[in-house]
Amino acid sequence: MARRDYEDDPRAPKANSLVPAASVVVVDDTGRVLLQRRVDNGMWALPGGRMELGESLAGCGIRETFEETGIRVEITGIVGTYTNPGHVFAYDDGEVRQEFSVCLLARPVGGDLRTSDESSEVAWFDPADIDALPMVPSIRKRLADWRSGRGPAVR
Repeated sequence: MARRDYEDDPRAPKANSLVPAASVVVVDDTGRVLLQRRVDNGMWALPGGRMELGESLAGCGIRETFEETGIRVEITGIVGTYTNPGHVFAYDDGEVRQEFSVCLLARPVGGDLRTSDESSEVAWFDPADIDALPMVPSIRKRLADWRSGRGPAVR
């Protein structure tokens, strides 16, 4: 399913759903960050996705990271909360989702890199190399908030 991100764009369609979600900044012992190239928009992104009924936020981040990358993680903190009503994701099935995401911080504890039906590539990146990657602004914002080290952002 294709997805298009709109952030503070007056041409954006009106949101018709709000879904709690988690994204995860996974940092290994050498300081590299885990990213996936999304199938739905071709951009590099953090692993993450929608929270399911009966699941905790941390459980969502752990599950989504493993499903999308093959890496098992332990949640160690919060990067920030992202709930901009002007940021919507339009899917080709007609859903237009308002952003509601908590970005978690994690460390890898096992697993092997692999792609999924949601990711075409998965890789570890030195933070200095991330800026050159094609990425939507909201993911750049999360990575910048993590890099700042100022503690949880509320956006």
